[in-house]
Amino acid sequence: MTAGSLPDPRPTEDKDAALVQDMFDRVAPRYDIANAILSFGSDQHWRRVAVRAVDPQPAERILDVATGTGLLARELDRAGADAVALDFSWNMLAAGKRSERRTGQRPLAWLNGDGTALPFADDSFDAVTISFGLRNLPDPRAGLREFARVTKPGGRVVVMEFSSPTNTLFRRVYRDYLVRALPRIAEVVTSDPAAYRYLADSILEWPDQPRLARWFVDAGWTDPRWQNLTGGIVAIHTARLPE
Repeated sequence: MTAGSLPDPRPTEDKDAALVQDMFDRVAPRYDIANAILSFGSDQHWRRVAVRAVDPQPAERILDVATGTGLLARELDRAGADAVALDFSWNMLAAGKRSERRTGQRPLAWLNGDGTALPFADDSFDAVTISFGLRNLPDPRAGLREFARVTKPGGRVVVMEFSSPTNTLFRRVYRDYLVRALPRIAEVVTSDPAAYRYLADSILEWPDQPRLARWFVDAGWTDPRWQNLTGGIVAIHTARLPE
């Protein structure tokens, strides 16, 4: 592996987990700022909608996989849940902990771990969440199965991920943004612009809403649904485990 190498953007089990980890370690210093700029500030709204989809109840134990710097986990914590923030990247977790100390927020439970081999017993959580991270797992479908394993019967999963715009013209404009504009903007606002070429390609390779919903069923979840945001640029997928 050479410095700056990028993982395969396709959602296959052949994706190199070490390359994913290295890439996110590199982008960690400016990741949150870059995402806010590249999403034109929509990322905060998307997280608020995701929290509503989770509907966290007081003292519920919720695992946030691929937490990054813990932005969604922090929102779940504020809503009264007992949030566990897990990520493959040490640098992402370190950036989140530094922000926590700087702002004086209540400490989260931070944990370094692999979303496809979670270090928890069966039936450990009331809900599992992942935001913009499922497509970066070495095997997303294995990740969905692992989420089901650690979730209690009747528990729920919420996946927020980039998706496929529903309007044909808008979809064409959006794909053009990913291919052309996003990498150029990334050169100015990120610590590793090449990584955002991978991120753009991974979005283009990601399955649309109905296909992803079928992955939930294959992984043992029931009643998969999705809510489109910003014209389908982002979709929030929800499902439950049988009682």
